[in-house]
Amino acid sequence: MKRFFLLGVALLTLGACKHYQTIPVTLPDGFVVNARVADTPAKQERGLMFVTDLPENQGMIFVFDKDQEQFFWMKNTLIDLDIVFMTSDQTVTSVEAEVPHSYTYTPDYEVAQAVGYGQYVLELASKTAQKHQVIPGSKLQFTYEK
Repeated sequence: MKRFFLLGVALLTLGACKHYQTIPVTLPDGFVVNARVADTPAKQERGLMFVTDLPENQGMIFVFDKDQEQFFWMKNTLIDLDIVFMTSDQTVTSVEAEVPHSYTYTPDYEVAQAVGYGQYVLELASKTAQKHQVIPGSKLQFTYEK
């Protein structure tokens, strides 16, 4: 029964992903990440929940209306992530490295959180930010059009 549940979750996740725009994001060392765009409240709430594998060259970029404090709660995020906060001019303000995963049964009070400032937030596979020199003050390059 559990196997069928997990298969159903995986199919729902894959089905939901086909409606995402993908944009290339160039990191400071020239490495390119293909990032799915989460630009609606529904996509932002879903984020990378239930994803079981995230290659180094893939990620998700969250687009908000303006520079402001952003709060991320990692409930049902099954993989460790690096979370990069950027201002409207694509300057990195902070990096939350190796944010730990959670499970569906993880108590809410044990679920990791990440807070930062910016208009954009990029989620990457854990350890990708350090490997590709993503640090506060660096600039990432991407073009986002609604």
